[in-house]
Amino acid sequence: MLDYTYKLTLTPWEMNASDVETLREYGFSDRAILDINQITAYYAYVNRIADGLGVPLEAFWKELGKAN
Repeated sequence: MLDYTYKLTLTPWEMNASDVETLREYGFSDRAILDINQITAYYAYVNRIADGLGVPLEAFWKELGKAN
């Protein structure tokens, strides 16, 4: 699942039917695959909207980064 979401996030133009088939082979239902796809796409969409509008990160993200 993580390989699928990684590929969908970074190189969506390279997605093909075999990516979905691999998830099925690991036991994911069509509904689960749709959920995985929609959640991944939603977060990519929302982040691009925020980045495109210059929305700053909340302060706690900066503090969290300092803690690591």
